[in-house]
Amino acid sequence: MQLEEAIREIKSCAEQMNAHYGSEVFDEWAVISLAEGKAWLVNYLGPRLAGFQKNFAKDAAGLRDSFLNGNYAIGDFEFSRHGVGTSFESFMVLGNGVYLICNNTTRSMDEIAKEPKWMGAQKPFVALSEKFAANPLAL
Repeated sequence: MQLEEAIREIKSCAEQMNAHYGSEVFDEWAVISLAEGKAWLVNYLGPRLAGFQKNFAKDAAGLRDSFLNGNYAIGDFEFSRHGVGTSFESFMVLGNGVYLICNNTTRSMDEIAKEPKWMGAQKPFVALSEKFAANPLAL
């Protein structure tokens, strides 16, 4: 998958998740590359671009071990249940060394998941993961 198509798919997923949930699930969606041990922001959708870049290491702390030491295949994802504020709630593997960071800058994943509508909102997220598993993002 090319970057432009990936961004369209991510935006569509966000819209579908929000529709199922009845409000915004994640207000930040960022595609990052971890090539050569350094994080590189590829694309960002959200309210705090400068803050995202400046605080990346701190905000990624809850998921850092997962994406650095985890054995994840393309399409796999992980949630951090206890991320608070700008700490990242989720990532998805989009391609080799390429990840989608999903975040809600005001609510934790625990708060989001307590809403019964969360079950329906997960369906587009899983469908997105299946799309990348079948057609990984190539940068």
